[in-house]
Amino acid sequence: MTTAKRDTYTPETLLTVAVRVFNERGYDGTSMEHLSRAAGISKSSIYHHVAGKEELLRRAVSRALDGLFAILDEPGAVRGRAVERVEYVTRRTVDVLMAEVPYVTLLLRVRGNTKTERWALERRREFDQRVAELLKAAVADGDLRADVDIRLATRLLFGMVNSLVEWYRPQPDGFPGEEQLADTVVQLAFEGMRANGDRGR
Repeated sequence: MTTAKRDTYTPETLLTVAVRVFNERGYDGTSMEHLSRAAGISKSSIYHHVAGKEELLRRAVSRALDGLFAILDEPGAVRGRAVERVEYVTRRTVDVLMAEVPYVTLLLRVRGNTKTERWALERRREFDQRVAELLKAAVADGDLRADVDIRLATRLLFGMVNSLVEWYRPQPDGFPGEEQLADTVVQLAFEGMRANGDRGR
């Protein structure tokens, strides 16, 4: 049994197992022994590919962060009016979250206790700041209400998006409304922030 697992073992499958265990036990509560048992391989086999559990954490949160930051370079995020761009980024953020639920969940749970966690938190803040800048630009364009506090709006926006990790689980056949989930989030988030005359546009 163990030999069979070792024969098919890859760094990617180890990362998948590590993310599951980190999410179940918490990063601080996970030891290399826990990872070894969960993966069905020896600790020495794990060390053959990674320096330790923090490297696994960095690879995992990097996967989530890379997916988020890639959105900011997509055409929909860099072209058009600021309000259209921020709505696009919001929609695509939901897409990435749904595609990478375990990795985004882990990213949202880091607390800054290690160098990797502090790096991840800084990157998250950078992403949030980029979105806040788009919101500010949309207000300056007159497309979003000027009486909305941008910092609060940014927090509420990501609060709603990030809450999806608490209940969303991919299903083989999906679930009613899954394809419209990102559009629904955008509608709920921005309908109340649209400047008068632009709502429902």
